Amino acid sequence: MNGALLRDAIISASHNVQNNQQDVNALNVFPVPDGDTGTNMSMTISSACKELEKMPDDCTVTQVAKTTSSAMLRGARGNSGVILSLIFRGINKGLKGMTEASPREMVVALSYGVESAYKAVMQPTEGTILTVVRMATKAGAAYGTEHHDAPLADVWQAVIDGAQEALDQTPELLPVLKKAGVVDAGGQGLVHVLRGMQSVFKDGVIIADADAEPAAAVKAEPAEGAALTYSTEFVVKRNQSCDKDPLGMRAFLESIGDDVSVDVTDKKIIAHAMTDAPDRVLAEALKFGELTKITINNVAEEARKAAKKAAKEAAASGETAPAGAAAAEASGPENAPSAAEPPVSVPITKDVGFVAVAAGEGIQQMFLEIGVDVMVSGGQTMNPSTEDILRAVEQTPASTVFVLPNNKNIILAAEQVEDLTSRTVIVIPTRTIPQGIAAMMQYNETDSVEENHLNMKNALDSVGTAQVTFAARDSQMDGLNIKEGQMLGMENGSITVVENDAVTCAHKLVKKLTNRKTSMVTIFWGEGATEEDADKLVKLVSKNKNLEVVAIPGGQPVYSFIISVE
Repeated sequence: MNGALLRDAIISASHNVQNNQQDVNALNVFPVPDGDTGTNMSMTISSACKELEKMPDDCTVTQVAKTTSSAMLRGARGNSGVILSLIFRGINKGLKGMTEASPREMVVALSYGVESAYKAVMQPTEGTILTVVRMATKAGAAYGTEHHDAPLADVWQAVIDGAQEALDQTPELLPVLKKAGVVDAGGQGLVHVLRGMQSVFKDGVIIADADAEPAAAVKAEPAEGAALTYSTEFVVKRNQSCDKDPLGMRAFLESIGDDVSVDVTDKKIIAHAMTDAPDRVLAEALKFGELTKITINNVAEEARKAAKKAAKEAAASGETAPAGAAAAEASGPENAPSAAEPPVSVPITKDVGFVAVAAGEGIQQMFLEIGVDVMVSGGQTMNPSTEDILRAVEQTPASTVFVLPNNKNIILAAEQVEDLTSRTVIVIPTRTIPQGIAAMMQYNETDSVEENHLNMKNALDSVGTAQVTFAARDSQMDGLNIKEGQMLGMENGSITVVENDAVTCAHKLVKKLTNRKTSMVTIFWGEGATEEDADKLVKLVSKNKNLEVVAIPGGQPVYSFIISVE
């Protein structure tokens, strides 16, 4: 196997995951809207695909593996995406220094991927993508030992067969999968990766990207001096049971952006907008169905790069630089660079700084007010990549940076940042917004970094979290029959209340979480709730005279209410 073959195989794998991402998403058993497994895996491997397409045919397997590993590590999103990136990080380690690789060497490299993935997960769960990649590698190694001169395609087919057999067994290892009648979503995504590679190994065919044809909305070039930053494109696979008028999407996009285009068919909505709030755009899109393709570009940064390049070319030729080029040259690190470049690092001016992940203007503002230096926009349905968190760390003027992910699907991505920066990164494993606030409130600048680390982690157990959102799909969970569109109440991450009304759902949750020791309830109201709803909830909760109750406009997408109980 030479470099070109490996390059084409990974490109083919990326396309195969992209083409099958909705089938993978459909395997998710948790009914809460989230950054679905198929989407996260597709976005992770596609970050490598863009770089690989630029590589020449005379590339080595080492160059391909290194490029893939670096791009996927930075582009990793969600737990499944991070684990996939770690598998390819291990492959990179196994192929280091090679121009070409034998079938046996490829399987050995895959074994390094297994080791890398397992090491990254504190408590590995069998019946997941981890099991599938481990058993796939074992099957490939056994076949290679028995058939010493077997071609790569035959050995890789053994890897696929082992993966498929392990995938079929995942319901026996995880009861929740068996009850839902599905296999593990991450494991299924990995099988699509392996099959995509096999198309090249066996037949020399790169699987085509099925979504490449409809060129969605034409990307608008920003006018000079335009204030809006992000060119946001997406394709929605329409939910046929959704009665929302697609024209409502156009109205929403026009309310928060410019250069809006919305094309509607019976099965898809293809849209584009220039906006400063891509998180709100994607949250709105999810109301109409499943997101199948997302492209977000920082056009302001692209314009600065173009101006900077023009300035350098003009300087080299002795010509006068175009207007605006000098300003772009001096713009500094205020805006994050593209994923293809290393993040701009600001000078260190203090010992300790903070990065937090959250969505919603009100919630983000609260974090800034209690000491966070840099916010990363993201959360449920919009898991930021490792690169996004790295940028924020590099823009924090501190030698030690505490990172608060505030979502269980972002913790693993945050933990990968440490290997990419010279700063000391400490990830506090906050799974919710209230936990993140509690951790920040525990920080004491007179204590050492080690003492603060311990105290901030301990603070996570001092706060309860209630969250109210809508059911993204029909489901059965812990004896509850859930219908799409109903309001779900989550008590510290577990669904315990199902109602048709968000306020009633929230009130029942608070009653479950409060006890005689509870003194404070903070209510953040967001998408799907009004100020009137928040006031109504405050009155209901305040009937308990021992509680101090505060309502704050959080502005968060997905969740009608996020409630902190202390």
